[in-house]
Amino acid sequence: MPSLKDLKSRIASVKATQKITKAMKMVAAAKLRRAQEAAEAARPYAERMDKVLASLSAANAGNVDAPLLLSGTGKDQVHLLVVATGERGLAGGFNSSIIRLARDHALKLIAQGKTVKILTVGRKGNDVLRRSFRENIVDYVTFREIKQLGFAQADEVAHKVLDLFNAGEFDVATLFFARFQSVISQVATAQQIIPAKFETSGNADASAALYEYEPSEQEILEDLLPKNIAVQIFRALLENNASFYGAQMSAMDNATRNAGDMINKLTLSYNRQRQAQITKELIEIISGAEAL
Repeated sequence: MPSLKDLKSRIASVKATQKITKAMKMVAAAKLRRAQEAAEAARPYAERMDKVLASLSAANAGNVDAPLLLSGTGKDQVHLLVVATGERGLAGGFNSSIIRLARDHALKLIAQGKTVKILTVGRKGNDVLRRSFRENIVDYVTFREIKQLGFAQADEVAHKVLDLFNAGEFDVATLFFARFQSVISQVATAQQIIPAKFETSGNADASAALYEYEPSEQEILEDLLPKNIAVQIFRALLENNASFYGAQMSAMDNATRNAGDMINKLTLSYNRQRQAQITKELIEIISGAEAL
């Protein structure tokens, strides 16, 4: 059984930890609002670009001269996994859910005899995946020193992906990130970006007939498809940022509550032990007085 001094020191230690987790929760809550606004503001543009490209791709379906970013290389042997995670931890299951999804996808592809290459964006994902897939990681990007993510960072990642594709290093590219839904809900998501895959609605052909494109549809596709990769990566980075702060806020709130519960239990144990010690001393005094 720990002594009173040990219990007192432990209570003080837990109280200090509780102050830190409470402060981190408040910081995460302040940053979450801005990150959530940025993520929600990026969604309409990315979704609208998807619709335009879906319309153009439907019109060019089966065209042998379609851009490779749309039609693909015709093979499905080499896969590039672009895994976007956070730069820091203390965010509950945020990083682990993305890494788990990417790892399961990689193992499934390897079991099918495919070649897997990994490009990690974020320190936490790189550190974890390097333990199991060291030979598969072809590049690593970190934005730890960047205070506010912008399109320039997404464009940097997009250029690395496009350079690898143009060099014939892979056939299919899949982007992994966490889609922000709420403070307590972040959904790990896998999105194929090369060859481009769009969610087409039933009236896609009808909407395509309403527009005439100048210059040709193929030229527009060749210009927009590389930009769309940067846009989708930018959206993923913003979604990740909001998801990180949401998960961190929730995790720090739980940690603060747990610290409070631990302080209550330790205080109760301290008071009981102190009371028992006082009672024992009183009994010894009374026994001694009676002996005289």
